[in-house]
Amino acid sequence: MRRRQMVTFFPRLAILVLSLPAWAGIDAAKEFLDGEIGTTSVLSRAQQEAEMQWFIDAAEPYKGMSIKVASETLTTHEYEAKVLAPAFTKITGIKLIHDLIGEGDVVEKLQLQMQSGQNIYDAYVNDSDLIGTHWRYQQVRNLTDFMATEGSSVTSPSLDLEDFIGTSFTTAPDGKLYQLPDQQFANLYWFREDWFSDPKTRNDFRAEYGYDLGVPVNWTAYEDIAAFFTGRDMSYLGGPTHVFGSMDYGKKDPSLGWRYTDAWMSMAGMGDQGAPNGLPVDEWGVRVDDDSRPVGSCVARGGATNDAAAVYAVTKAIDWLKKYAPPEASGMVFSEAGPVPAQGHIAQQIFWYTAFTADMVVPGLPVMNEDGTPKWRMAPSPHGAYWSEGTKVGYQDVGSWTLMKSTPVDRARAAWLYAQFVTSKTVDLKKSDVGLTFARQSTIDSDHFTQRAGRLGGLVEFYRSPARTAWSPTGTNIPDYPKMAQLWWQNIGDAMSGEKTPQEALNTLCAQQEKVMARIQRSGMQGDLGPKLNTIQDPKIWLESPGAPVAKLADERPKGETIAYDELLKSWQQ
Repeated sequence: MRRRQMVTFFPRLAILVLSLPAWAGIDAAKEFLDGEIGTTSVLSRAQQEAEMQWFIDAAEPYKGMSIKVASETLTTHEYEAKVLAPAFTKITGIKLIHDLIGEGDVVEKLQLQMQSGQNIYDAYVNDSDLIGTHWRYQQVRNLTDFMATEGSSVTSPSLDLEDFIGTSFTTAPDGKLYQLPDQQFANLYWFREDWFSDPKTRNDFRAEYGYDLGVPVNWTAYEDIAAFFTGRDMSYLGGPTHVFGSMDYGKKDPSLGWRYTDAWMSMAGMGDQGAPNGLPVDEWGVRVDDDSRPVGSCVARGGATNDAAAVYAVTKAIDWLKKYAPPEASGMVFSEAGPVPAQGHIAQQIFWYTAFTADMVVPGLPVMNEDGTPKWRMAPSPHGAYWSEGTKVGYQDVGSWTLMKSTPVDRARAAWLYAQFVTSKTVDLKKSDVGLTFARQSTIDSDHFTQRAGRLGGLVEFYRSPARTAWSPTGTNIPDYPKMAQLWWQNIGDAMSGEKTPQEALNTLCAQQEKVMARIQRSGMQGDLGPKLNTIQDPKIWLESPGAPVAKLADERPKGETIAYDELLKSWQQ
């Protein structure tokens, strides 16, 4: 029997060896640099080869290993999966499988791995929005300690953490780095600059509304502009005979929740002042105490998820979707709605993700000039009636590499090599050139993007501006992102469909968020970092106190205010 086992083993070994990739080491690296990177890098060719040689040497113990990672489907990640993953495999001998799945699926798989302890994926690119979850549950490797101990041999000397622009969002209150930024994009205002600057269009708007057409500063102006353009014949500028004044999405889907937790509520004025996310009440309406412990979501516990500002935010979103957006928008999800303005019949979008910039600059699109410059621009989104100076102005998505503790250490090391490879200075400029989701300051400041800036509608100017730091992801107030995020789209979906009023939907939402936090509190799983809910009080006590939550304003529609785009750019440069 022993001899038979040996006889069958060797053919299998032969098959395995034959199935492994051809390991060409530095030759494969040079081929990759010649064919894919060239001069589109912040490093010289000699520096590129040196960085690649380090990856080759560090990967030596892990040759032949097959590693699986997951990310959402974005242009940037498609480039990683289709171009960088195969290159990494050829250069290092580590077979890398990069799965592209929906963002909701990423969170679901990560949650399942946390609950089961099974190693589903060896690494994830998940939003930094999970930082509160990762910090409290302690089920992911904190990278600060990992790089200093069991991951020291596979941590690149050229990683240069200070060059990453999003590490402040992936660092927990304990000062430890839990995630490595891979890509970053913001929600901004998008508009047809060619229409907005046209004399006839400007005169018509002023005649009807009494102020200048420009970038809206507040929601009143956005609403006026949306009403002005909806149904307007723009054929005199070469546009469609019927255009829409707004664009959004409204399908009951996980992405519907992100639209609201990704700063829509705080842009309306829900939550407290203070960067990056408002304290003690954040853009989810969750209040924390002085020790960062969540204490409530409903107004009766000091939260703001169901206060007047939150109701106003949801009400406006529903109204504008119905009145000013294409009819099909209500049945769309985030990924479907993002590229729609490129079709040429949308005048503006209040909440547009810069992740779709790459889809908007394709030559030949109705929104592009023949010389390769865009007919559109991006700017800060306007704020609502409840907003005050110091309140959060917008959201930045920071998709970040995360290593679970349930992943065996050798697999975590191999996955960490890939995470560093796709974020390395050798490849980051080229990756950013394709996906336009910046993660490194050196890439943003490069001569390459100085030359491309005029063709990207304000994206480079925004990321070079100090103003970008005012845009931030979900912070550490949220103790369990996977469980609480799903509550948002389900309840907002009820309001969108008309099954519930915005107030009813938000009352249910805040109660459900508190139910999740109460379960965590009872379990003791998060220890001293977990929720400690306030006792329920008369909402008036909280509404009459300074800061969030807030009572309903007598006037939710102040006078419309706009700013000229050129003046806005000057403010970014200050």
